[in-house]
Amino acid sequence: MEERPEAELISIPATPRVSTPEIQTPSGQRSPRPQSKEAKSSSAWTPTSFISPRFLSPIGTPMKRVLVNMKGYLEEVGHLTKLNPQDAWLPITESRNGNAHYAAFHNLNAGVGFQALVLPVAFSFLGWGWGILALTIAYCWQLYTLWILVQLHEAVPGKRYNRYVELAEAAFGERLGAWLAIFPTVYLSAGTATALILVGGETMKLFFQIVCGPLCSSNPLTTVEWYLVFTSLCIVLSQLPNLNSIAGVSLIGAITAITYCTMVWLLSVSRDRPPNISYEPLSLPSFTSSTFSILNALGIIAFAFRGHNLVMEIQATMPSTFKHPAHVPMWRGAKVAYAFIALCLFPVAIGGYWAYGNLMPSGGILNALYGFHSHDISRGLLAMTFLLVVFNCLSSFQIYSMPVFDSFESSYTSRTNRPCSIWVRSGFRVFYGFVNFFIGVALPFLSSIAGLLGGLTLPVTFAYPCFMWVLIKRPIKGSFNWYFNWILGWLGIAFSLAFSIGGVWSMVNDGLKLKFFKPS
Repeated sequence: MEERPEAELISIPATPRVSTPEIQTPSGQRSPRPQSKEAKSSSAWTPTSFISPRFLSPIGTPMKRVLVNMKGYLEEVGHLTKLNPQDAWLPITESRNGNAHYAAFHNLNAGVGFQALVLPVAFSFLGWGWGILALTIAYCWQLYTLWILVQLHEAVPGKRYNRYVELAEAAFGERLGAWLAIFPTVYLSAGTATALILVGGETMKLFFQIVCGPLCSSNPLTTVEWYLVFTSLCIVLSQLPNLNSIAGVSLIGAITAITYCTMVWLLSVSRDRPPNISYEPLSLPSFTSSTFSILNALGIIAFAFRGHNLVMEIQATMPSTFKHPAHVPMWRGAKVAYAFIALCLFPVAIGGYWAYGNLMPSGGILNALYGFHSHDISRGLLAMTFLLVVFNCLSSFQIYSMPVFDSFESSYTSRTNRPCSIWVRSGFRVFYGFVNFFIGVALPFLSSIAGLLGGLTLPVTFAYPCFMWVLIKRPIKGSFNWYFNWILGWLGIAFSLAFSIGGVWSMVNDGLKLKFFKPS
């Protein structure tokens, strides 16, 4: 009997490959094509679950070799994830070539910035002991919730939660999750952008005064006009199409943040301290005023650890396979980023309070440095510090605005079933930039905004991740893990309410001072 070759005895259908969509996005990027109906299955199934040693043991060598090769191919291709074709058109997910380096750049750019400059203001109300204790607890707490969010990105097989709101909807239900997450995340992005316009505009004004010196014209730009200049620069830079395209911008933001934070506290502690300095917490006329001020100070510390609303979005820019899941490079980059964040926040808070005590102005350590040491520090060094702050604010504006841009374009593409054109995308970003400018002009109280932002958005960082871990991972009821996350979550909600009240009181108080105070 004539022998037939092995290739004719065994016929294995070709494994379908996951291809990219035919339609390119406005920026020319491509995202994976969603799976067909035949490829969809229950959440418990994985593409290689049936190719086990027990299944392969009775099969001959040729077929075993083919199946093993097919298993390796499927693992390299990745999770046959159910993808939304609309994701290929949106700024967060239209490019998925991120890595651990990009994760470090984005997390560092989002996690450290102008909020570090107002930490000494919180210490002036809390004092040494309570200030350091609150800052340490907040840092450890947010590091734990950061780990939770990284792990929950692909908690369900075959599903990637690309946005914070999507994860909230999976945990709390579609309606309740949207109601709980959309407001604080959008408020955090827009509120941070507004605060960045305030800091960036005021810093540009100080930079111009230092560089120009006595040669300045008799009619310099007003503070509001500097806000407008800074907003215009932000809008120009915001035309970069997607989150991965601003990796270089985030790198610049990270480098400038580390540099100016180090320069600010080193310059402050290396100079003579002001006379009549005191480290006693600031006391206000009434008990109620003191209580609200302390709550606002704790809100400032909470706001220092912003950036968790961007964790899912940053991880969504990374490819993910069975062998190389996205949470590995994400966590590696996040650990490096938050080590640098600690090296920035703690020295600025402690060194700034040591240098200025309760004489710290409400604008933060940068204003104190300029007010107390503008005459004994070289103009070039001061100008360089302020310029680095401006660059960092421009960079941070981009990454915090990206979720809002994504939301605008998601609404547009859902209604029109087509990607945004370049003109539509640019129009959204111009509109968003000037809305934040007008909000900043109407509410120019930086330290009060920081406290209010910290209170209203605190659940995003400290509370919701703990609840989502319990609802999605479902630890054993009554176990330590179960109690620990429930307690942390409800503590976060309680602190959010208290800090928000303190922030509102501080804003009203600062507004009344601005309206009725008249210099003698």
